[in-house]
Amino acid sequence: MSTTLPVPAVTMLYAAVLGILLVALALNVVRFRLGRHVGLGVGADGTLEQPVRVHANFAENAPTFLVLLLLAELAGLDATWLHVAGVVFVVSRLLHAFGLSTNRGRSPGRFAGSLGTWTTILALSGFLLARSL
Repeated sequence: MSTTLPVPAVTMLYAAVLGILLVALALNVVRFRLGRHVGLGVGADGTLEQPVRVHANFAENAPTFLVLLLLAELAGLDATWLHVAGVVFVVSRLLHAFGLSTNRGRSPGRFAGSLGTWTTILALSGFLLARSL
């Protein structure tokens, strides 16, 4: 007997978008490395620290979001709410990347991006916690 699993179409959409963004941020690091002839690390003057942290911060948060989104989709969260979470997360990551890329300290983009990232992760976590009990 064969069991067909549901296709998590919403999660697939945001995984694709976030995958493209991850590669774009990685290419930005490569561009900086080539321009400054730095093979590894952030260089003697630290000019690569910002693009490396933009990429790394994205890589630290996106996988957790995608796992939570997938589990929420499989648990039956309405597609509208899944898309709300997905759009907020993608916009938040873009704001964070822009804010951190343009300013080493505090910036509105970095703040809004962090807030949106954490809010979506906490909201999905709350839904899954409630659903599991």
